[in-house]
Amino acid sequence: MLELRNVSLSFNRGSVNQKEALRDVSVSFHKGDFVTVIGSNGAGKSTLLNIIAGVYLPDSGNVSVEGQDITQWADYRRAKFLGRVFQDPMKGTASNMMIEENLAMAYRRGRKRGLGWGITHKERELYRGLLKNLGLGLEDRLKTKAGLLSGGQRQALTLVMASLVEPKALLLDEHTAALDPKTAMRVMELTEEVVKQYNMATIMVTHNMKDALRYGNRLLMMHEGRMILDISGQEKKNYKVSDLLQMFERASGNEFVEDRFLLS
Repeated sequence: MLELRNVSLSFNRGSVNQKEALRDVSVSFHKGDFVTVIGSNGAGKSTLLNIIAGVYLPDSGNVSVEGQDITQWADYRRAKFLGRVFQDPMKGTASNMMIEENLAMAYRRGRKRGLGWGITHKERELYRGLLKNLGLGLEDRLKTKAGLLSGGQRQALTLVMASLVEPKALLLDEHTAALDPKTAMRVMELTEEVVKQYNMATIMVTHNMKDALRYGNRLLMMHEGRMILDISGQEKKNYKVSDLLQMFERASGNEFVEDRFLLS
């Protein structure tokens, strides 16, 4: 469904600060895949998502969706079939817009717009039903500005917005990292429900190794812009955090010492 073939990307090319962000990465994601991505700082995890989303264009290689080459497509052209949730809960919603207005913008992503009522009664009932499923009481606060919500509520709202038009792929960039443990757990539960409901390819970058093993059907490990581990199915279920650390050391020749992963 989604494929990267021989993708490479460098930052500050030709200077002393040149950084190889991705090195000849080839990877495929299928419909219904829930893939977790881990790796040390600077491994290329977020860059991978940015390449898929069209934030960066690769130096070489190509990106395709259902066989169509989208390598040169701008990010706004990809928005109609990609949903994304960022680490910062403030990035996914417009603070000065009401909850229903944020949802209405997401509902029209990738569509032509004309003159007419901004939000119809039918739409409003749709939004109310979707928010009710969150169990956060937001269905009764449609007129509330998003800026008045807590970080967890905004992230849950962003998750609904990202999946509202049933995208082909959902990109999650450490979307629970800024939340307290209890809220993060609830957002992960909602994430799992959304992925199962829409059966879309989901790629979740995380710094939490336990979450990487607990959720999804496939796990990728990156190091210095390369894929060094790709496990799925029963093999993934049998792994423990200690196994991942050993695999990292064997594949990279380095000890995994990043605090955020080890403390998680």
